[in-house]
Amino acid sequence: MKKQLFLFIFISVISITAFGQRFAYIDTEYILDNIPEYQAAEREVEELSIQWQAEIEDKFAEVDRLYREYQAEAPLLPEEIKREREEEIIRVEREAKELQMQRFGREGDLFDKRQELIQPIQDQVYQAVEEMASRGNYAVIFDKAGGAAMIYTDVRYDLSDDVLQRLGYRN
Repeated sequence: MKKQLFLFIFISVISITAFGQRFAYIDTEYILDNIPEYQAAEREVEELSIQWQAEIEDKFAEVDRLYREYQAEAPLLPEEIKREREEEIIRVEREAKELQMQRFGREGDLFDKRQELIQPIQDQVYQAVEEMASRGNYAVIFDKAGGAAMIYTDVRYDLSDDVLQRLGYRN
């Protein structure tokens, strides 16, 4: 309900204050789906993600194996050896968690790889949109893929193919 009210107010304000302004929209999902370099970058990131996930799962499997071995042998072990084994299990588990954070954490390897491979392509798309907006005298260009803010779109105002063409691609 709040979104609908906000959208109504937003559209009303825009229509009153920006009378005569030009508006258009694009679909970044459609644009990126038609850029082969983006698809290749997405595949590479996905493959790395799968590889790193397997590496982390192996580490946690090792923790599980060490713990099961410890449980089976614990009644027969002296206290000092028990402590050493417990410390080893804790160390290996900590390493697994650290590796998980290193690979998939907020600023981890996956984030860095995504920035390295995908961000330049997204920047090119943004640059093309920005050029089209300034040349076409558009006040606002919405992104249809961006969410629920687009209730209705008329294909006459869809600049997605124009963006692809400006980037040198054909759909």
